Amino acid sequence: MGRLPNALSVLLAAVLLLVGTPLPGAAQQTGGIGGRVLDESGGAVAGARVELVGGPATGRPATTDAGGRYRIEGLAPGGHVIRVAASDFLAVTRRVNVAGTAPVTVDVTLQALRLPGVVVTAAVARAALEAERDLTPGAVTVIGGEDLARRPVNNLADALRYVPGVWAESSAGADEFFFSSRGSNLDAVDYDDNGIKLLQDGMPVTTADGNNHNRAIDPLSVRYAVVARGPNALTYGASTLGGAIDFVSPTARNSSPFSLLANSGGYGPFNGRASAGTAGARLDGLVTVEGRDWDGYRDHSGQRRWGIYGNAGWLLSDEVELRLFGTHVDSELDLPGALTRDEVGADPGQASGQALGGDYGKDLATTRLAGRMRWTPSANSSLMAGMYYETQDLYHPIVDKVLVDFDGPGPQEPVEVFSLIVNTDHRDAGGVLRYNHRIGGHDLVAGANYGRGAVDGGNYRNDGGRLNGITQHIDNRSENLEAYVMDRWRASERWTVVLGGQYVNTDRDVRTTDAASGATNNPRRRYTSFNPRAGVIASFTPALEAYANVSRTFEAPTTFQMEDNVRGGDATLDPMSGVVGEVGVRSTPAPSAERAWNWEVTLYYGQIRDEILSVDDPQAPGNSLTTNVDRTIHAGVEAMGGLSLPIGARHRIDPLVSLTINRFNFDGDPVYGDNRLPAAPTFAARGELLYRHAGGAYVGPTFDVIGERYADFANTYVVDGHELVGLRAGLSTPRWELFGEVRNLFDTDYTATVGVLNVAAADSRVLYPGAPRSLYVGARYSY
Repeated sequence: MGRLPNALSVLLAAVLLLVGTPLPGAAQQTGGIGGRVLDESGGAVAGARVELVGGPATGRPATTDAGGRYRIEGLAPGGHVIRVAASDFLAVTRRVNVAGTAPVTVDVTLQALRLPGVVVTAAVARAALEAERDLTPGAVTVIGGEDLARRPVNNLADALRYVPGVWAESSAGADEFFFSSRGSNLDAVDYDDNGIKLLQDGMPVTTADGNNHNRAIDPLSVRYAVVARGPNALTYGASTLGGAIDFVSPTARNSSPFSLLANSGGYGPFNGRASAGTAGARLDGLVTVEGRDWDGYRDHSGQRRWGIYGNAGWLLSDEVELRLFGTHVDSELDLPGALTRDEVGADPGQASGQALGGDYGKDLATTRLAGRMRWTPSANSSLMAGMYYETQDLYHPIVDKVLVDFDGPGPQEPVEVFSLIVNTDHRDAGGVLRYNHRIGGHDLVAGANYGRGAVDGGNYRNDGGRLNGITQHIDNRSENLEAYVMDRWRASERWTVVLGGQYVNTDRDVRTTDAASGATNNPRRRYTSFNPRAGVIASFTPALEAYANVSRTFEAPTTFQMEDNVRGGDATLDPMSGVVGEVGVRSTPAPSAERAWNWEVTLYYGQIRDEILSVDDPQAPGNSLTTNVDRTIHAGVEAMGGLSLPIGARHRIDPLVSLTINRFNFDGDPVYGDNRLPAAPTFAARGELLYRHAGGAYVGPTFDVIGERYADFANTYVVDGHELVGLRAGLSTPRWELFGEVRNLFDTDYTATVGVLNVAAADSRVLYPGAPRSLYVGARYSY
């Protein structure tokens, strides 16, 4: 090799001289701090913020990468204090001594914001949820997604199992389920699942007209779900009788980079899913693919489903984040229909003759795209704006041929008067805007939800699940605006006063054209309302607070309800409205290594005007139409408690109990007097008692004690209550989660859900049998 040129030799010598020459002020050696941030299972926590909060220097934040790693360099010798914080975890601080240039390794394990079991009250989750979800003078419950992943969750009813005030049951174990919050949706047209507003990442999933028919939300693809019952849903701008549920998606910044989950068990269910994600300093992305294959414990109750869920985020700056969400779900579901008492006694696993003859089912393809921007210009203000678009293709055989023999013993054959396949396309789009500002003792929130929906297609005659000629052309339109404002004023250390109001402006345009005659029914109406709210929170100690609120509730009819109006023609339904009062007390100490416990008791009473309920269709026996009922009462008690009790150094006992007492009834109705409303039980108590070992093993019984309910408005058909016992067990390790559950351990016969009639005869088909003894096992691997 030749000599370096003279100029380059001189330059190299000068560089070496400079490197070897101490600079003024540079004689002091510096060190660094680095390590990993992990969750309690040993999984990496991506996107955690690590910063100096004490010692010779402060600030200098670092963000963990996809493997949970961080590093802060250039630190002077001495004692430093770091703070580690991440969404959904308790922030921690650590004292670190830096001595010399050797890097100091500090691994930090963050504790998730949850209590034993699935349910955590909003007070416990306060440090992780946004301020507008925290200062609520009423009942709000948070469901942790990590806890759901440790259970054989087959549908949303399983996910909502321990939420007080919510009655949710799958009619046959698959995705089709009935749910009601504080007495919403208690009639024969419960298929639209109205009365609860569903949101995903703060943006509505419920359609603009208020129905949840066919809404596709996978409970195992959520980070957590926030259930705000009754008028407490004003936090989301919702105007519904039952409240709102916000399903919050996981991201690559709060999830393991890779995970696999599978569970299976009796009657052929197989649920499998795989998730993969990555997070950098500015960009992150997560995608989940899932599939479900379910044979069902009844004939004609299977389901085949697959879905893909994803989101990607971009941190434009420390103040601005953009996130895109995408979902596609394809589902084919068979429906077994209701049975009579005699049919249940003979064989509860059979499908009804009507379900087999009409091939009842629901084939659904859903695609949803959404985008959200969060801007946090300061520690005291934030703005969220989002837009969404969703399409659905529905093929739904649901009513077999209804035959009527008009001449009795005469020569004429019975005539088909009704059968139904719904074949429609659904399109929904909208946007949300929400601004939060804190000034002094005031926490101000203002926002709006806007949505438009369209349903096109037709109702067809049903010939064994096949289209047999169109009977009606469907062209429905809806538009909805909910604008709201709230002030959560911390008047003193003890008292917080909450004042708010909501303006609703919503339109229904239902156009049904008879295919044979061309005659069109077009009920159309715009509904407006202003709904004030006032509440107070009294903090007696940091661990104990009481609350009370009085609110006006309002809910306009869905397009399904307008279409089924018993008066027919262009007649419209009145909106439901009322006044609801609520008081409660909750105690939610922060979790600690020694003990974690919580409890909450809520009482509410509401007087509702013009509640929309069903009536039997005189022209098509066994089918129902809708009407307004003058006055009803919705009242109840909701309670939940959990405790984690240490026994020695390596053992714990974790009990969890949820209790709901319902009092839903007519109020001086000219036909039904003060009868109870059907479908919801008088009470429901559910819970578990788990033993946990420090090594990760757990085992214990579960229980359900359910009161009686009616299947008709006349209160002549009583559905008995029931008691179920189950058993849960599992093992948690840093990478593996193994779990199993036996449900209905003693193989008790019981009714899961019921159909509703005006007056149910002894031989009415209104019973949907519950699942027999079933074993489920599952495993999850993540790193």
